[in-house]
Amino acid sequence: MAEPDILLIGHVARDLISTDPNGAYRLGGTVSFAAVTAVKLGRRATILTSAAPGTDFSELPREVELHVLPSEAPTTFANVYTEAGRIQYSYSQARAITSADIDPSLRRPRAALLGPIADEIRPDVAHVFDEETLVVATPQGWMRRFDETGRVHGKPWESASEILPHVDAVVLSLEDIGADLRRLDPIVERVPLVVLTEYRDGSTLYRRRDDGTTLVTRIPPRPAREVDPTGAGDIFATAFMIRFQETRDPVEAARFANVTASFGVEAIGVAGIPSREEVLAYMAKNPLRDEGDG
Repeated sequence: MAEPDILLIGHVARDLISTDPNGAYRLGGTVSFAAVTAVKLGRRATILTSAAPGTDFSELPREVELHVLPSEAPTTFANVYTEAGRIQYSYSQARAITSADIDPSLRRPRAALLGPIADEIRPDVAHVFDEETLVVATPQGWMRRFDETGRVHGKPWESASEILPHVDAVVLSLEDIGADLRRLDPIVERVPLVVLTEYRDGSTLYRRRDDGTTLVTRIPPRPAREVDPTGAGDIFATAFMIRFQETRDPVEAARFANVTASFGVEAIGVAGIPSREEVLAYMAKNPLRDEGDG
């Protein structure tokens, strides 16, 4: 069996069309958007997830290799968009994923994305990869709690100290940190690369220098005609991981990710995710101007 190219770990979610827990759904979750993105960008995607019997994976590209751990319950989410921002509900969560669930054959991918959505990835998962694997984490799922109605609220990233020493990059959003930039400090101190996505304003790249200082670079957005913002951060993180693994240029990777995610929000679900050729063509016609470093 060939070693994985791009390994994606986390729950595949049932994204409900309405707030009815028993209603119709689309396939969602970080790994779902990431798998489509990886395939559209010309890479081989492998998903390790846990899911309930009867989960419909047919929306995923047939090229995706699936490793599904059995779970009694599915992970379900409902997203409600308002002028004040997104309100989320999660009515059930599938079983957690631990290091023991990762077969030795999956431990040497070129790149691995840890994409929790419901605190489902245990900290020991980050420890298992070969040192040549680029490990990227999107911590939103480690920074969520659910009240008695299922509504999603933010919380501190309690397992950060166990995970951060074992990852090469972290991608997170302003929403994840409640727009409080001070919450980035302990992450930037421990991880060489941190990317903050800022919705329509593009992203900011934080690079830790050898002398302990941080180089901050603003990456401007591609203007988009937004139709469906769900999954934009997941598309961004996957595109960033792939391009950084290919080029080792974080500015190029962040620009590539901005453009990829901006196309992704211009259609419902995963329909807008562009091909590599579309992204590179846009970048060639619209070269990045020097935004300056801080």
